[in-house]
Amino acid sequence: MMDTWEPRPLPTVTPENERYWNGASNERLLLSKCPDCGLAIHYPRARCPDCFTETEWMEASGGATVYSYSVAERMEGWPETDLPLVVAYVELAEGPRIMTNLVDCDPGDVSVGDPVSVAFILTEEEGVGIPVFRLD
Repeated sequence: MMDTWEPRPLPTVTPENERYWNGASNERLLLSKCPDCGLAIHYPRARCPDCFTETEWMEASGGATVYSYSVAERMEGWPETDLPLVVAYVELAEGPRIMTNLVDCDPGDVSVGDPVSVAFILTEEEGVGIPVFRLD
């Protein structure tokens, strides 16, 4: 397991997504949720993409399933000790699909439909954590 995210690129923090990254730094996976239509949304945004109502924050359960994945044997800027890299779309229990990395697993052990759980990697940037997922 990697101790910190670096030297990988850090996300760009904006006023709209700052709470999301800060939540991840405190081991909380936050989503936007529409109070009118109930849609859970990732990537966090201020307005619902379906009905344009102002969203609220909610904490996700952290449970998900692998929707799709790919394995990268080489990745520029990625530490060789963390390769191969499993890049995946996971479908959260709350509905949204998010792109992430599956960590601490052999790529040959990953299948579509596998249950996964969120984990968090710290960064050197205060208030920024990176959500990743592990096979259950």
